[in-house]
Amino acid sequence: MRTDFPHIRLRWHRVGSATAVTAALVLAGFGTAVHADATTSSKVTWAATPCATPKKTGELACNSLRVTGGTTAFQKARGIIPKAADAATPSGYGPSDLQSAYGLTAAAAANGSGETIAIVDAYNDPNAEADLAKYRSYYGLPACTTANGCFKKVSQTGSTTSLPSSDAGWSEEISLDLDMVSAIAPNAKILLVEAKSATMANLGKAVNEAVTLGAKFVSNSYGGSESSSDTSYDSSYFNHPGVAITVSAGDEGYGAEYPAASKYVTSVGGTALSTSSNSRGWTETVWKTSSTEGTGSGCSSYDAKPSWQTDTGCTKRMISDVSAVADPATGVSVYDSYGVTAGWYTFGGTSASSPIIAAVYALAGTPGSSDYPAQYPYKHTSSLNDVTSGNNGSCSTSYFCTATSGYDGPTGWGTPNGVSAFTG
Repeated sequence: MRTDFPHIRLRWHRVGSATAVTAALVLAGFGTAVHADATTSSKVTWAATPCATPKKTGELACNSLRVTGGTTAFQKARGIIPKAADAATPSGYGPSDLQSAYGLTAAAAANGSGETIAIVDAYNDPNAEADLAKYRSYYGLPACTTANGCFKKVSQTGSTTSLPSSDAGWSEEISLDLDMVSAIAPNAKILLVEAKSATMANLGKAVNEAVTLGAKFVSNSYGGSESSSDTSYDSSYFNHPGVAITVSAGDEGYGAEYPAASKYVTSVGGTALSTSSNSRGWTETVWKTSSTEGTGSGCSSYDAKPSWQTDTGCTKRMISDVSAVADPATGVSVYDSYGVTAGWYTFGGTSASSPIIAAVYALAGTPGSSDYPAQYPYKHTSSLNDVTSGNNGSCSTSYFCTATSGYDGPTGWGTPNGVSAFTG
């Protein structure tokens, strides 16, 4: 099991450069980042969720951040005065915004019935179903409950009763994931598989359990540094033909993470999403807050390049394939109640983009039984919104970290424009 996590060292480095008070807040999961965004004309502050700092050596980090103040892009666009994160009302993009931005309004209404989207996370969220009900009711989405057969929560062994210990940080992550799947594919069933800890072994077993239970779409919003063990993890946990497995690219800026680097998954980068007067009505750039915060990307050190990936600067697996909104300043609305004041929060991080893309795959339909769906966007590149501006850091090969026309590391081939790019 790996013990070297560059992203952990980065977080500790940030603590060390702050005041003692801020350091204490960061260690408690409430340190803030500040983002001055042209779309909001106001500084938005946020904190990495507690699960972004692993509790134990050998655990992976979730890739989510929660807004703590300021005026988000959603609020600015609507002239909403209350500050973000007051918990009383949503301050982030909701289902209609996300469906509009990604050309999914019609598909979200008509497609997804009969499909099961799995969310894999660590530890237990005891309020998962109740919080999901709040989100779906507020936005007028169909009820998704255990009773009506739409929602199911299990452990990595498939048990519905013997669940992992509860964890407030991972519960925030779980709420984000469940709400994003609901926002994009409200007619689909949701399977929440909770690993007993955030190690690759336990999360990987949860992925396998999700597939065993019939999910054809599996979202993973966590990651860690690459290691020489990754190719064995590939074969043990992620080699599932006929299943669309999505993985967030990471929130530490330029640099490759695993399992986003797995050749069997769709690696999902992050963007800043804002309304626009253009024909689409929206515009996107690479999400970057600082040199140590933004979407991940990069050339894997270990995973082989899949045959369908043809960029020439990286001889191994390149991250990412596609992307979706991740900037907290242009973040998404989430309802959460475990370990926080019950209410509405705005979240960002590539933990938002991974379940969004998993849900788009579900709207597109069941993958071919022998297919690796990560290759689908490469066959339909014209059916994506090409993101051509921004970067997530410095790199020796420009497209590894800088957006350009066509393929680039931070955003892949782009963001969804309907479902065509996610079909075989």
